[in-house]
Parts: sequence; C-alpha cells; structure tokens
Amino acid sequence: MKPLFTFIFTFVTVVTFAQKDFQGKATYMSKTTIDMTNFGRPGGPKMTEARKKQIAERMKSMLEKTFILTFNKTSSIYKEDAKLAAPNVGGGSRFMGMMGGSGVKYKNTKDKVALESTEFFGKKFLVSDEMKTPEWELGSETKQIGNYTCFKATLIKEVDPLDFSNMRRRDDKKKNDAKKDSSNVVKVTEEIEMPKQIVVTAWYTPQIPVSNGPGEYWGLPGLILEINSGRTTVLCTEIVINPSEKEEIKAPTKGKKIKREDYTTTVKKKMEEMREMFRNRRGRGNGRGRH
Repeated sequence: MKPLFTFIFTFVTVVTFAQKDFQGKATYMSKTTIDMTNFGRPGGPKMTEARKKQIAERMKSMLEKTFILTFNKTSSIYKEDAKLAAPNVGGGSRFMGMMGGSGVKYKNTKDKVALESTEFFGKKFLVSDEMKTPEWELGSETKQIGNYTCFKATLIKEVDPLDFSNMRRRDDKKKNDAKKDSSNVVKVTEEIEMPKQIVVTAWYTPQIPVSNGPGEYWGLPGLILEINSGRTTVLCTEIVINPSEKEEIKAPTKGKKIKREDYTTTVKKKMEEMREMFRNRRGRGNGRGRH
C-alpha cells in the first residue's frame, strides 16, 4: 500500500500547486544573537554581566521577531507579523523606531523584481535590488522540519553593510592582524569591524515546489524553511497551503524610488552624522564644570 499512498500524495501535491489561484502562507521566527564580549567604551571598564543581561533584555524586541511570507508560484510578500510586533519601549527600541523598521519585502522570481518598502528617519523609501540568481551549492544532507523533509544548501554571501548583527568590536590583536591582512573584514569605525562575506546555510523542501523563502532568499527547488546566516536564524514554524482568506500579492509602490546601493549610502551618511553629533555632545558634557 505504501507505493500507492506515495503516488496519491504526489498526485494531490502536483494538482494543488498547479492550481491557478494557488497561494501559501508561512510563518517564520527570526532570532539574532549579539556578541557582548567586548561591550563597553573603548579603554573603559568591562561591562558587568548584570548590565549585559539588562541590555540584552531591552534589545529582545529588536532581536526576536515573527514574519509572515505570503507566496504563490512566482511572487511573495514578506513582512513582520503586525499582531506580534513589539511596541517601541526603551531607549534602544525608540532609536530603532526612528531609524526605521524591516519594511515589506516583495519578490517576483519570474520577472526578477525585488522591492522593499521601508522607512528611515520618517521618510518612506522604495528600495530596488538587483535580483541575481543565487549560486547555491546543493548538498545531500537532510533533516525534518515539521512534516517536511528538507535538504541542505549553502551560499557565500556578501554581508549587508547595514546589518548590525555581523558587526564586532576590534580588539588589539585584530587591529594588528588587520594591518597585515584587511581582505576579509570591513572597518566600520576605529573600534568596529565586520566580515566581508559569510556562509549562509538553507534548508529547503521539494514538497513545496516554489523557488522562494524568507527575506531576500530564493533560488532553490523548493520553499526554504530555515536560514542560518551569521548570528541570525530564521525558522519556519507554520505553513498553510491555500488559506481560506487569501491576500493580494502585489509590488509596493509607496516611497521614494532608490537603488539599494544609494539607499545604503544615504543611511551610512546619516548614521555618521549622528555619531558625530553624539561625540560633540559627549565632548561638551565632559567639559562642564571646567574653568
């Protein structure tokens, strides 16, 4: 009976995904860890474990999020679950709210269109990406995620220069090593650096034969259910095929149109202006009471 069951299951699956109005909805949990080993002001005392724990708790709403991927055979919308989005509480969260959220990401794998509608310092942007087919290396290793058998794939990816999770403090040894070989890292500031490339591991399932996945990831012969990228893990926790209430999947149109490279330059320039402003404030504060 097993061969017959397999045939029936395969036939039903093919029919389901061949439907003209096919749609799926996948829920993903995203969790990022931060290396707090060298937290603290340069040259100052090391931060206490209690203080590190306090900061980690305040940053939890930034580092742990739930996203929804709504997809059909060729297009998708990926956005934070509005029902679970944390309110802006605490200094760090208020700062991130001012900086802007993760936005809404749209992908069309057939027409090679990738757009992100996002907000930065109160201004709305419509960011376009060059959608090159990722050069995944397919592996034979498998694992089970829920009811789905997943296969492993890896990708060497250029690090997003705005991805703070990959940033790390440069200790004295690293600074000396960097003078000898700076080919594998990017200096963000005198004290902060980040790698130029990272290895991304994906787990995809051919049981859902759509070339899509969370965030910017796609290009595999099946839906990506898990991504491990640097200090971030994105894991699918629920999938609904052909939900009763379907959502229209269409490209966002609101915001100033801008290419990804230009948007990155805009954000980096604004962040440098803020760093300079904070440095000036600190300098004036240190000078109080002096004659």
